[in-house]
Amino acid sequence: MAAVELEWIPETLYNTAISAVVDNYSRARRDIRSLPENIQFDVYYKLYQQGRLCQLGGEFCELEVFAKVLRASDKRHLLHHCFQALMDHGVKVASVLANSFSRRCSYIAESDAHVKEKAIQFGFVLGGFLSDAGWYGDAEKVFLSCLQLCTLHSELLHCYRAVECCVRLLHVRNGNCKYHLGEETFKLAQSYMDKLAKHGHQANKAALYGELCALLFAKSHYDEAYRWCIEAMKEITPGLPVKVVVDVLRQASKACVVKREFRKAEQLIKHAVFLAREHFGHKHPKYSDTLLDYGFYLLNVDNICQSVAIYQTALDIRQSVFGGKNIHVATAHEDLAYSSYVHQYSSGKFDNALFHAERAIDIITHILPEDHLLLASSKRVKALILEEIAIDCHNKETEERLLQEAHDLHLSSLQLAKKAFGEFNVQTAKHYGNLGRLYQSMRKFKEAEEMHIKAIQIKEQLLGHEDYEVALSVGHLASLYNYDMNQYEDAERLYLRSIAIGKKLFGEGYSGLEYDYRGLIKLYNSVGNYEKVFEYHNVLSSWNRLRDRQFAVADALEDVNTTPQQTQEVVQAFLQAQSLGPTRPCLS
Repeated sequence: MAAVELEWIPETLYNTAISAVVDNYSRARRDIRSLPENIQFDVYYKLYQQGRLCQLGGEFCELEVFAKVLRASDKRHLLHHCFQALMDHGVKVASVLANSFSRRCSYIAESDAHVKEKAIQFGFVLGGFLSDAGWYGDAEKVFLSCLQLCTLHSELLHCYRAVECCVRLLHVRNGNCKYHLGEETFKLAQSYMDKLAKHGHQANKAALYGELCALLFAKSHYDEAYRWCIEAMKEITPGLPVKVVVDVLRQASKACVVKREFRKAEQLIKHAVFLAREHFGHKHPKYSDTLLDYGFYLLNVDNICQSVAIYQTALDIRQSVFGGKNIHVATAHEDLAYSSYVHQYSSGKFDNALFHAERAIDIITHILPEDHLLLASSKRVKALILEEIAIDCHNKETEERLLQEAHDLHLSSLQLAKKAFGEFNVQTAKHYGNLGRLYQSMRKFKEAEEMHIKAIQIKEQLLGHEDYEVALSVGHLASLYNYDMNQYEDAERLYLRSIAIGKKLFGEGYSGLEYDYRGLIKLYNSVGNYEKVFEYHNVLSSWNRLRDRQFAVADALEDVNTTPQQTQEVVQAFLQAQSLGPTRPCLS
């Protein structure tokens, strides 16, 4: 008789036992807590799989239980599934655990150093998990409690612990856009470093300097971020945790991108992607972190199609790990929304970009206050998309509604940026530039001109006269003068300036050149200079042929370190290439 496929495959004996325990959960609850960590976690995960979230929440909200669950080996991604499901269900397990830990730290304030050290170590694990899961406010509370314990003793061990605590605290404050508090945290870490130095001790500064680089980058202080990334790279030594190395490489790459040091950025981010994939695996959140920064690099070097693919991969990983309404998922949605918008700009197909922008906003508004800075960039992306949809809309009423919605989103983003960064900041300038484009679409030309000029002035003072951001704003003002205000001489001068910057930074095949070339063709047609019309038609044809040949790599991930270097080789190559002197930068 031929073998037939079984319609039912029995569970393993172990899984059957776990199911039996869960079926008798109410009676076995106390006994479950005495099981080894991995077995205890498997029981709780079965509760999650059966949708018994109230019972699971009751367990995870107890600090001792969750402490044991955190010790389960190789279960972290499954723990994220459970934890996010509870948060989505309305069980505020993150804040409950943070508050419980804070109370415990208050109780043991008078205990001996060993008890405090044990609590600090657990706080690092708990706060680290909450930080990895994106619950920055609760992680901050945990690390502040740890820091308070560190200050109660003067031993050198507690100075080391305080430095480590400050690094973790700076990370969560960066993630939560608390930049002023982040600067205070960095200075506090420096004071502990000084105490150690007085006793002849040194703590590695790579992680601390990397977090400072991230803070300065977020505030658009790009020169300072670049200088501190060099300091962080100098601190990378053999034996440093891979996570720290990866994070420093990521931040240094982003700092290089905005300084238009693309070759350095490429080497750094590709090595970070390689390390994360090899050490953590291709389904780990840390790997997705590196992919988002790789996508940022690709987008900025004009490899837009590949950046979309990389951002999609990063989002897929984060959704598989966290799912639900999670801040990490929201930021991945936003990055994918913007890259999709840029990718489809010439086609006008913005459905996918709009979907991801709206998902980002929905998640952030569900988790965070309505005036949180993270909403500024998400609203900006949605506004850009709505404006393009409105322009292509044939219904006047719908067009006006979409433009007004985009206007409200841009104004909200501008106010959030000004509140966080002030008037004289690159982020604020970007919002002015976006409003300028929108006013042009709304046929408010004087207001558009005012916004563009303001954006250009701020960007030139902060970034110099030949930066990519300046070129964008210059090109937009040229378009306004050309298409709507008939100021052809000014438009021509601005187009040529934008083209010169684009070619210098990105080469002859830069995608942004298309709009400047088309603008010049229209301009010369308008003034009757047909010799120039013919010239720029030829230029545009040459550009199209060049674009067809550009970026022949089929998969950007296949291009990542096929013959990987050692980390120290990458670090040394970077340090040898940078031309800054040995002077140590100061925090403004």
